[in-house]
Order: sequence, then structure tokens, then C-alpha cells
Amino acid sequence: MAERLVILSDMWGAKKGLWITSYLGYLQQHFNITFYDCQQLGNVEVKVNSEENVHQAFVNGGIETAIAHLLKKEKEPAHYLCFSVGGAIAWKAALSGLPMKSLYAVSSTRVRSEVQKPEGSIRLLFGDGDVYRPKASWYKEVGVEGELVNGFSHDMYTDEKIIKKVCLDLLNTVTQNTGKTNKQKAM
Repeated sequence: MAERLVILSDMWGAKKGLWITSYLGYLQQHFNITFYDCQQLGNVEVKVNSEENVHQAFVNGGIETAIAHLLKKEKEPAHYLCFSVGGAIAWKAALSGLPMKSLYAVSSTRVRSEVQKPEGSIRLLFGDGDVYRPKASWYKEVGVEGELVNGFSHDMYTDEKIIKKVCLDLLNTVTQNTGKTNKQKAM
């Protein structure tokens, strides 16, 4: 049976998310995927669809609403692939009891303000030009490892090179874990 993978969008959700189809194309044959549009999860509605307005809607209650909805919807352990604000939502939901096997967060805004890390395997990926990435000291303080990719900024997750890297990383992580589980069962 395929592993479950829950994907949380960036703040734009499906509205500006054509890039998400590349991830789905690579991953759907290996995972049982559930996709959440973070704007829908957070009941985010703005009259003017600007970056500032959408960001403010998430900060002013949208993140908390999205966390509450995710906790109601997801009861079984799963792997999580999250982009931008989706990573912060999954991180906070995991701290509130969301059953999570692993978290792979790309350009995850707002995690830099977290002081506690969720249980399970956590992988953070940022571009070296991402103004929202945590400082090097944060990783040590929270006890998380991160990876920095040279030559990329915040929206790097929309680039085909990063899409391929993230998908391969995810597949390698899950197949290694599956291999360990199968070996343990055989003993």
C-alpha cells in the first residue's frame, strides 16, 4: 500500500499554483496524495488579491483557522510536503497533535519564529536569497537541520530543478524508511 502524502500549498493556493501539477505528476504514482489549498483551509478571502492582503489575512487568523481545519481532517499519520505558509501551518498543527511521520517544508515562512519542534523527521529547504529563512543560530536553538540552495529566492519551489530535487528527496526518504520497516518485520 502506498504511503500517504499530504501536500499543503503556499499562500496563493490553487490560484497561482500551476507549479503544483509538476509535484503531483512526479509523486502521484508513489504516494496516496491529499492536497490542501491553504487559502481554503484558512477561510482566507480578500477583496483585493494582493500579496500584502493575503499575507495579512493569514496572519490575522487564517493560520489558526487552517491549523484547526487540518487537525479535524487529518487523523492518520502521514508524510507532509509543504510550501511557504503551508509549512508553518503543518509545523504548528504537529505541535498541537497532528499525527505526522515526516515534514518536508520548502521556503517555509514563519517557522523562524518557532521555539519548539514537532516530533518526527523534519527537513527544511530554503534558497540562500530567501529573506524569510531562519538565521543559522535558529537551527541549533530549535534542533532542526536545514538545507540552503544557492541561487534561489523564496519562490524557488516553483522552479523545475527544485521540484525534481524535492520529489527525489521525498522518494528516497520514504523508500529508505519502507526498507527499514520491511527489514525489521523480517527479523
